[in-house]
Amino acid sequence: MSEAPAAVGEADLHAHSTVSDGTESPARLMQQAAAAGLWGVALTDHDSTSGWAEAAAAVPDTGVVLIPGMELSTREGFMSVHMLAYLVDPLDEGLLAETARIRESRLTRAEEIVRRIGRDYELSWEDVLAQTADGTTIGRPHIADALVARGHVATRSAAFAGILHPRAGYAQPHYAPDPLTGVRLIRAAGGVPVLAHPGTRGAEQVIPPHRLERLVDAGLFGLEVDHPENRADAKPRLRALAERFGLAVTGSSDYHGAGKPNRLGESRTVPEVVERLISEGRGSTPVVP
Repeated sequence: MSEAPAAVGEADLHAHSTVSDGTESPARLMQQAAAAGLWGVALTDHDSTSGWAEAAAAVPDTGVVLIPGMELSTREGFMSVHMLAYLVDPLDEGLLAETARIRESRLTRAEEIVRRIGRDYELSWEDVLAQTADGTTIGRPHIADALVARGHVATRSAAFAGILHPRAGYAQPHYAPDPLTGVRLIRAAGGVPVLAHPGTRGAEQVIPPHRLERLVDAGLFGLEVDHPENRADAKPRLRALAERFGLAVTGSSDYHGAGKPNRLGESRTVPEVVERLISEGRGSTPVVP
């Protein structure tokens, strides 16, 4: 069980660095968190904890508490479902094996997407690598950035709305475990699982109660309700589900630097929930100034 810092404040519990698909280094992310006036921030790169050490090293200078995390890829049928994993043991064998498998699948998927796009547009794998840093978990956002650099689209968002949209025929899914397995993996690694942005598809696509109940029984801690991409019509239903199942409600920006318009700290988690989350984590601990 993690020990909460003496005084707990508001935190942004979802942010990405160059380790996955953010555009700022982990250290720069911590500096941005300080500039945003945050008490704490969670570094939640996709399927990787590689940025934790650099972010932790920036804590003394920034004065911002680091909550170590990760955004674990899961899949329900054809639908991608992301699970935020806080305070896991980064050396847990089960989690390491699964995230390695996911990252490898992401890589081969990305290579195949680039091959497909390259038949119709000037785009190479070298173009994509030019948009990454050492150790980056390569994914579709880096292909989007390569398309921008090539002048095929104006922005990363435009790439996802066009060439990288499933209807364009170039994209394909990568391997990921089902959400129930994801929750169990996170809890087995001593972590605290929260279902990420579950309202982006609107109220009609919010997870049904019978499926949510299975996740709760496996150890789901909360729902990321206050997220800039959750649709307004979905939020009341999500809050009702959280109350029904005794789940925490979290708030996060899903910050990606220049990769998304989301602003760091625009959505936050209240101190009481942050404290509860920290108290349940036993795989790792927050890094305090």
